This record gives sequence, structure tokens and C-alpha cells, in this order.
Amino acid sequence: MMESHIDWAALGVFIFFFVLVTVLGFAASRWQAGKSHKGAHLDEWGLGGRNFGAWITWFLVGGDFYTAYTVIAVPALVYAVGAYGFFALPYTIIVYPIVFAIMPRLWHTAHRAGHVTAADVVFGRYRSRPLELAIALTGVVATMPYIALQLVGMEVVIKALGLTGELPLTAAFIILALYTYSAGLRAPALIAFVKDLMIYIVVLVAVVLVPMKLGGYGAVFSAAGNVYAAKGGATGLILKPAQMLPFATLALGSALAAFMYPHTLTGIFAAKSANTIRTNAVFLPAYTILLGLIALLGFMAHAAHVTVANNNDVVPALFNTLFPSWFTGFAFSAIAIGALVPAAVMSIGAANLFTRNFWKAYVNPSVTHAGEEKVAKVVSLVVKVGALAFILFAPTKFALDLQLLGGVWILQTFPSVVFGAFSRWFRAPALLAGWAVGMALGSWLAFSDGIKPVHTFVLGGGSYTVYTGLAALLCNVVVCVVLQAILGTRGEYHEDSPAVKAA
Repeated sequence: MMESHIDWAALGVFIFFFVLVTVLGFAASRWQAGKSHKGAHLDEWGLGGRNFGAWITWFLVGGDFYTAYTVIAVPALVYAVGAYGFFALPYTIIVYPIVFAIMPRLWHTAHRAGHVTAADVVFGRYRSRPLELAIALTGVVATMPYIALQLVGMEVVIKALGLTGELPLTAAFIILALYTYSAGLRAPALIAFVKDLMIYIVVLVAVVLVPMKLGGYGAVFSAAGNVYAAKGGATGLILKPAQMLPFATLALGSALAAFMYPHTLTGIFAAKSANTIRTNAVFLPAYTILLGLIALLGFMAHAAHVTVANNNDVVPALFNTLFPSWFTGFAFSAIAIGALVPAAVMSIGAANLFTRNFWKAYVNPSVTHAGEEKVAKVVSLVVKVGALAFILFAPTKFALDLQLLGGVWILQTFPSVVFGAFSRWFRAPALLAGWAVGMALGSWLAFSDGIKPVHTFVLGGGSYTVYTGLAALLCNVVVCVVLQAILGTRGEYHEDSPAVKAA
């Protein structure tokens, strides 16, 4: 079990690196500033001036896609269930061909028309306020618990350092809120360089030294296999036949949903060219290798005989057990900083959605560029305060449940956001109906299963367990296609049509 006393050496190293990224966060407001626009502008604050090249985009997208909660939760899941916890690996392999094929087209649309959010893209294509509102609302609701879970990752390592109470977590998030308010997307983009370098060092050291301390990888796998065999059930070093379909559908559905989230799309829209996105789709799989190594920490914890009350404590407990205090502090600071980058981008993505698709659409259509930036800054603070309050006063399981639901929900935006980039056949009524059916079905199935990510369907005497979000998306698409076939294409609008250009 983790000790409750304060490890001062680890805490000192942790504070040093936290202060370092705080300084970088505030300094980022002047980094590459003002290249695209004179004065205050949402493009500058919320998209970094749309000027991020291949290296910056690689670190930024990697930083907000592979989060602190990933470093905590993936080994925790592997520790608990074994091979099934590795579904994140095929998911992060499948996702990049999808990014390569789809995201450059969305970037071109956004860059040409000045869109900041996915809901902007949808409104620009279909000229439908109800569909725009549905996409924006889904994005905000799906993002909020995701931000809260970054706090869970930070909270776990703060407690592992021996700090108790709510003040350390609150102070860390106040600092995050202030430099995000000041520098916008440039802050997490700059901090991501430090964060990713630290995470790579921590993981590479761990996957070399931990097995050496435990007798090699053979001993690690043997110890983990014995634990899973004693547990019985679905746990094990390899997948059971019944797990293969849910494993595969989880990976595919997660890959389709990943870049529908506001924070990942924010990183895409901030790139300076479509080729920047294609280059990143080629090289971002390097993070998948890292993720696989991180997942192995779950096996290593069994070999090190780590026991925890909460599976989320596995990684901190492993480092506390096997490493000197100074390196433990370095590892914990890497994980905590790994929470700051995605939390900042997520709050910016949610703020962009509110500003463009709520405030500008319904409250103040004539708002200036400077006014948009001001609203987005304030909303980013409100979003962070809301996430912090959520973590402090609601059970962590509630945040986990909402994040699982968020994945099901954000997946239902895929047809509206993506189909228009490749086809002019669909119209807003069909897409809105499909979204509504997908949302309702996905939510009903998830709640009926106790907020589990998979659902078992009984068909023709056989049972098939699949990812709930993917099943809901299939129904979503079927409704879209059938209703569109009935409605026909009359009254259809596109961004390049005369009616839209005049609007």
C-alpha cells in the first residue's frame, strides 16, 4: 500500500518541474504571437494563430490525446483484467489512417471558411442551427467529464506524494486556469514539449529497469499470469474467445470517436497546413509504442507484489516501491504535467464551442473578434472550475461513468461532421434524426447495462457483445441513409453554393 507520509525528496523534484511548466505556460503568450491577426482574435487564443507546424502539432496532438489519465488508467485496467486492457493499442493504431484520410479535408474546410469548431463546420455545410446546436452541445457535454478525469490522474500522484486534502489539487488547477487564460492554446502546445519528453524518459527507464529488478520479462509475465489464473473469469494474459468481438469493436469505435472530441479537433484546426496533419498521422503512432510500454506496467505491478485499494493507484505504488525518491518525484511530475496539457486543450475546445455556437449564434451574432476571444477566455475558466468542483464533490466513479457515456455520445457526431466532407447527398434533417436515434439508443443501452461500454445482443440464437457506441452509430447511419432516401436532395445547401456564400 502507498504510504501517507510526505516524501520530501520526491515532492521537491515534483515542485521544481511544476514550477518550470508554469513559467513556460505564462511565457507562451508571447510565443509565435500575432503572426496571423492583429489584435485580439479567437484564432490567436483558441487556435494558436492556425500556425502550428509538424513538430508543434505532433507534441500538441500527442499531448492532448495521450493524457495523464491514460498513463494511470491503462495500466490499472491491465492490472485488473489482463489482456483485455490492451484494447487501447489497436485503437491507437486504427485511428491514424482515419486521421490521414479525413482530417485534411476537414482542415481545408475550416481553414477556407474560418471555422473554429466542428459545429462551425456542420453549420457551414448544412446551414442548420438545430444540427449545429446538437453537435456543439454533444461536444461540451462529452468533454466535461474528460477534463475531470485529468484531475483524477493528478489527484492520484499528489496523494502518492503524501499530500492530503483538496488544497494542492486546487492550487495546481488555479495555476493552469491562469496561464491558459493568458496564453490560450500556445500554453499547452509549449508545455507539451516538456511533458512528452518527461513521459518518454519515465516509461523507457521503467520498462528497462523494472524487469531487471523483478528477474526479467519472463518473471513479469509468469507472475501476472499466476495472478490472473487465480482470479479466474475473463482475466488472463491472452484474450478469451468471447472477448475478441467486444475488444475489436471497442478499438474500432474508440478510433472513430477519438478525433470527434473538441480537444483533438482543436489540435487539427491549429495546424498550418493539411500536409502537417498527414505528416503527423504518419509519425504519431510512435505514441502507440509508448502506450504499449505503459500498459505493461500493469503486469509489472503484479510481479512486484503491489497491492492497492484502488486500481488507479497501481502506477504510483509501483514507482514508490521500486524507484528512489528523486525519480519517483520526476515520474509523478510527468504524470501531473500530462494532466495539464489535455485539460487546457479540452477547456479551450469547450470554450470555443460555447463562444462560436452558443454565444455568437444566439446571444450576440455581431460580436467582434476581440469579443469572441474575451468570451472564450472567461468560459475556459468556468469550465475548469466546473471540472474541479465535479471532482471535489462527486464520486470518481460518476466521472468515469460520464466519460464512458461521453464516448458513446461523441461518436454520434461522426456522420454530421465527416459525411459532408466526402458527400453532398445528406441533408440536415436526416443527420439530425440519425444523431437523435444514436444518442437515445446509446444512452438507453449504456444505462440498462449499468454504464458498461459493451452490450450483448442476442440474434438468431447466438449472443454478440459489441461496443455500445458502435452499435448506436450503426443505427444512426441507417436512419440517416433511409430518411435521406425518403427526403431526397431538394433544398440542400453547401458551403460552395451561392446561397451559402451570400449568407
